[in-house]
Amino acid sequence: MRRGLISRSLVELPDATLDARLARLRAAMAGLDAVLAYTNNTRPAAVSWLTGFVPYWSEAMLVVPRAGPTALVVALTFRVKPWIERTSRVGEVIHAPRIGIEAARLIAAGKGDATVGVVDFDGLGAGIAEDLREAGPRLSFADAGDLFAALRGAADPAEMMLAMRAAAIAERALAAMPAPEAGIGAVLGAVEGEARRLGAEEVYLAAAPDLARDTRLRRIEDAPVLGARFALRASVAYKGSWVRRVVTVDRDDAEGLARAEEAFAAAVARLPDAGGFVPFASYLVEGCRTAQPLEALMGSRVAVPRPPAAGAVVSVAATLTRHGSPILIGAPALIGAPGAAASLLRPGACGAQWPGAEVGSAQPSD
Repeated sequence: MRRGLISRSLVELPDATLDARLARLRAAMAGLDAVLAYTNNTRPAAVSWLTGFVPYWSEAMLVVPRAGPTALVVALTFRVKPWIERTSRVGEVIHAPRIGIEAARLIAAGKGDATVGVVDFDGLGAGIAEDLREAGPRLSFADAGDLFAALRGAADPAEMMLAMRAAAIAERALAAMPAPEAGIGAVLGAVEGEARRLGAEEVYLAAAPDLARDTRLRRIEDAPVLGARFALRASVAYKGSWVRRVVTVDRDDAEGLARAEEAFAAAVARLPDAGGFVPFASYLVEGCRTAQPLEALMGSRVAVPRPPAAGAVVSVAATLTRHGSPILIGAPALIGAPGAAASLLRPGACGAQWPGAEVGSAQPSD
């Protein structure tokens, strides 16, 4: 369940932007009579891109007919209807405990043998898929993931601005961390508190408390002692836009962190060509294709890469070593047009600073 404020700004996400996205989807619905998109708090991206709706909890299904008003079928009580209408742009909000049954009924009422595309079909729960078939026995279902991914591959101006705002929140939140002597609890508390103060609807923090021992970023549920070099990752959501930022903290290697910044930026600039990451121990590029806000697109351990499209907003993370010591770094980026360099979505250096300390990350091997 989300904990931050979810609201809608007509300045940041105008009706015209959502209407244009819906029109593009309908124009691409060749052979389809309707499209369904599922949403919950872990797979909100497809529905939020089309409507602005982001759930705190529970689940919903967006029904997009080829023509006519859309409908959002929600497994929530009628009590939240005014909030949903304030924070989204849909034709009708329908409340039903079994959203698959109601969604199929809506489509079948217009055309009993309709062909229906389902965004992220493989990610749909088995129970919902069974309900769709029960209520629409003559409906034909097909995966619409590739269709949807092609439509939203390149960020429009509104998506770009939301991503930049999320990136700025992550950067400023990490810059607010106290000195490591305060302890891991104080560090994480300060970062999360600042992110929420700046308007993040959600922030997930992970840490590698001592990079000399373990480079894995994990949720901290105990109170480990921070090592001389440690890393933090902030995954920040702002009005449906998610980005990740990773920093490595080391008081005694300012030169290494500066070199890491340069190496990382140079490697990112070559994306979607992964050749710039050859000197890195590992790398990962995440972005949104359908329902997951941050899906692994390409990287050292991605078996089937899906290189991001020109104009896509992605989050990139990498690991390098310096004198045998690992350094982690990550930041959101914009993939350039064909032949143009990709660019990081954050101003200034790759790290936050406080007196006597340096924050940065990845590093070319010496």
